[in-house]
Amino acid sequence: MAAGIWLGPRDDGDNHPSKLTRFDYITCVFASMGGLMFGYDIGISGGVTSMADFLKKFFPTIFQRDLVERSGNQYCKFNSHTLTLFTSSLYLAALASSLIASCATRRFGRKISMLIGGLVFLAGAVFNVLAMQVWMLIVGRLLLGLGVGFAIQSVPIYVSEMAPYKHRGALNNLFQLSITLGILIANVVNYFTVKIHGGWGWRVSLGGAAVPAIFLSAVAWILPNTPNSMIEKGELPQAREMLRRIRGVSDDRIEAEFRNLVAASEASKEVLNPWRNLLQRKYRPQLVMSILIPAFQQLTGINVVMFYAPVLFQSLGFGSNASLFSAVVSGLVNVGATLVAVYGADKWGRRKLFLEGGIQMLVFQVALAVLIALKFGVTGTASHLPHWYSTVVVVCICGYVAAFAWSWGPLGWLVPSEIFPLEIRSAAQSIAVSVNMLFTFLVAEVFLSMLCGLKSGFFIFFAALVAIMTVFVYMFVPETKNIPIENMTEVWKRHWYWKRFMPEQDNVLEFYRSVVNALGLPLDVGNCPGKGNPK
Repeated sequence: MAAGIWLGPRDDGDNHPSKLTRFDYITCVFASMGGLMFGYDIGISGGVTSMADFLKKFFPTIFQRDLVERSGNQYCKFNSHTLTLFTSSLYLAALASSLIASCATRRFGRKISMLIGGLVFLAGAVFNVLAMQVWMLIVGRLLLGLGVGFAIQSVPIYVSEMAPYKHRGALNNLFQLSITLGILIANVVNYFTVKIHGGWGWRVSLGGAAVPAIFLSAVAWILPNTPNSMIEKGELPQAREMLRRIRGVSDDRIEAEFRNLVAASEASKEVLNPWRNLLQRKYRPQLVMSILIPAFQQLTGINVVMFYAPVLFQSLGFGSNASLFSAVVSGLVNVGATLVAVYGADKWGRRKLFLEGGIQMLVFQVALAVLIALKFGVTGTASHLPHWYSTVVVVCICGYVAAFAWSWGPLGWLVPSEIFPLEIRSAAQSIAVSVNMLFTFLVAEVFLSMLCGLKSGFFIFFAALVAIMTVFVYMFVPETKNIPIENMTEVWKRHWYWKRFMPEQDNVLEFYRSVVNALGLPLDVGNCPGKGNPK
């Protein structure tokens, strides 16, 4: 790490309990499994769109083109605006619903948003499994998107608020792990349903989305609210008891953290319009991160590989069953590599994983571009693909997926969810989710056309973007491991660039004093949110 680029954070959480209790662990695990919905949809859509029976029923033009052009231009065989709309419509709906979810999360609590997400996603799954026309598929996808928007807006916030600060990275990365598990499960389901005779295997695949939806709905019904959410509702005794239970220590040990939460909540109530407040100069670092990190996450090109994996493998000359099996292999790698992030985010830090993952993705994307260019050229035709070539392509894709899975995959959700102060948290998280969904939609919308137009240069395009985002992380993303979520302001005050946006005087400290005095609590300035001496 170059001198003068970044100053590492102190551990500002010495007076906050960092013990991980069994109750807190189970709560965070079950909440994080809400990512199964998103992951299952990513995995299932690409597999279904490569099934002959599905294409024959809803996209007969592509089905006929595939029969006629088996030895023709592989780059353009799946290029269809209607097929693209089927895949990408979900993300447009998720973008819109995440903005609505912000208000629901702030007003009614995190678990209500999770419950709404599960129920709406369930409705979308039912609509898709009964679909007879393309418009029914797209309506179902829109409902799925509405559910996804609510879930991914609320789950990361829920886990960040429940987790002790020293374990926040690992527990929040379980959300990404559940997304990867959903992708893997979907790939396995597709591999077997394509073998069903009678032309209805795709209905089983699409209907399977009901399972994670029912699971999240049930989990949201039984999980407790976070202490932050209880305090926002004025339930101070219940919030204190919940904080004591999830931290597993006596009342006096949680006093400092409880006072921080109360002060942060009172400060958030003074903010009448969190959306407008996001534009204030002191929130500039958080606003930039809430836009660029989720945008960069999608501009790695990962969702192209994940939800178009079977289509991509077929375009590279793999047969239908072989392409689905290769997608299962990449899904297994995705899950395994995410476990590295679960272990390493709090041990090695976010920056190291970001930087290593970026470099590794860059290397494998360039390798894929070279391999595809050598075999398919600019015409997109290849008479025979030797076994060694197919193996090397799968290895390169798996290396790329692994790099994403322990870097931008989990950290793209973790870092935005942990850097926002309470007064703008729901609004800022909605922006992060909306930007993520917007760029997911855009990438999904243009992928098949880009593959047809750029050919092997498609991978060079995303490699260049990965190079840019890796430089951005090196220069502008500070380390956030082992920092209590209420003290995150200190990270920006010590950063070489972002410190210029921090206010000269610590108004948070003054407000903290007034709130604590009004509540008749003992004053502990050392644990005030944002209080500390920069290095």
